[in-house]
Amino acid sequence: MNYEVRKTRRVQREIDAIEKRDRLRIEGVIALLAENPRPPKATKLVGQRNRWRVRTGDCRILYEIDDGVLTVLVIRAGHRREVYRDS
Repeated sequence: MNYEVRKTRRVQREIDAIEKRDRLRIEGVIALLAENPRPPKATKLVGQRNRWRVRTGDCRILYEIDDGVLTVLVIRAGHRREVYRDS
């Protein structure tokens, strides 16, 4: 059962601004979220409803899961020091 992965325009701009090595890693992890939106290394964020975080090197991907319609909405992606601001 695959989920549909959607990214906001803000996320796409954030990903495009990251250096190529990290950008490819982030895109790979986002693609894997379609198969398993709750991978073993993912962490549910405390105080956030259905919001999860997955690490990839120094980068973080924040996303929400909607099991009712099988979608994963990527909310933020970027370096760990920046990704939690204004999320």
